[in-house]
Amino acid sequence: MTTTPEWIMIGGDGPESYSQHSSYQRALLEAAKDKMTEAILTNLSLDLISNRFSVADFGCARGPNTFVAVQNIIDAVEEKYRRETGQNPADSIEFQVLFNDYTLNDFNTLFKTLPPGRRYYSAGVPGSFFDRVLPKESFHIGVMSHAFHFTSKIPKGIMDRDSPLYNKDMQCTGFNQAVKKAYLDQYSIDIKKLLDARAEELVPGGLMLLLGSGLRDGVKKSETRNGIVVDFIGESLSDLAKQGVTEQEKVDTFRTSNYFAEQGEIRQIIEENGKFTIEAFEDIIHPKNEFPLDPKILVISVKAFYGAFIAVHFGTKVMRKAFELVEIKAREHISRLENAKPGMQYLIVLRKN
Repeated sequence: MTTTPEWIMIGGDGPESYSQHSSYQRALLEAAKDKMTEAILTNLSLDLISNRFSVADFGCARGPNTFVAVQNIIDAVEEKYRRETGQNPADSIEFQVLFNDYTLNDFNTLFKTLPPGRRYYSAGVPGSFFDRVLPKESFHIGVMSHAFHFTSKIPKGIMDRDSPLYNKDMQCTGFNQAVKKAYLDQYSIDIKKLLDARAEELVPGGLMLLLGSGLRDGVKKSETRNGIVVDFIGESLSDLAKQGVTEQEKVDTFRTSNYFAEQGEIRQIIEENGKFTIEAFEDIIHPKNEFPLDPKILVISVKAFYGAFIAVHFGTKVMRKAFELVEIKAREHISRLENAKPGMQYLIVLRKN
């Protein structure tokens, strides 16, 4: 299984770029900083902190949020070293940061915008994070931020109109149990493969920190604020097809390769894999709640993730028009968004067995 180019966040620093529309994702990292620090202080063995310490971000995109994630980790490792040895970590530890993403990721912008004064050496690692991308036992702490919900491909049958698994929506809404099972089965296969790869690359006792969005047990995707907005995107694309701005066939063949799993599903997949122990499964209280209620900010936030998918399939012009309609729909249905069921923002801390 391989990743698909549709995943790639829009590069550069233009008006549609990820860097211009990812403040919501950054806010989650900032909100999680204290819990990330506590997890490292509690679960990372001092024996693993030697003269060279490696951190890897899987699904780094083009920045700038990856810089926040890796700096949170480095700050915590230095704090642990300082507390337990009484020594200055700057005198003893050199940090290496490995930035991983799909081969078409905008690594040029990533490295052009590396923070000045950073306390680490950096390298890019292109490749699918479902596969091995690093040598065995080569890094100490890994992080995935807003990347743990991807699948490597659309489940078989989802786009086949003659299949009982045909799903006309662009996402897994959760209301059709057969469709949900197909997505969950594909997600389980992919996450097992991802965990197997990280288990080989991590040093014994190393940590993986997973940050992202999921669902509370029993909650369907389209019952949450995030899911409602994604449904608005699908409706807006259909409206544009009726207006002749795009083709209906393009709308009918557009699907997103992600699955927002329930908390219990994530736990079960990790435990059945057996390569890691779950040291923490924390709710992160996002400063803007699950999703901002201001329609304009909401659209900017969701564009950071779904904009690239749409632009690849429909073109940038259609993508822009679609989000103009999404903002209108959000204003018209603000009460529906206000009464949506809560989603879940999480920090999962895994220790390699």
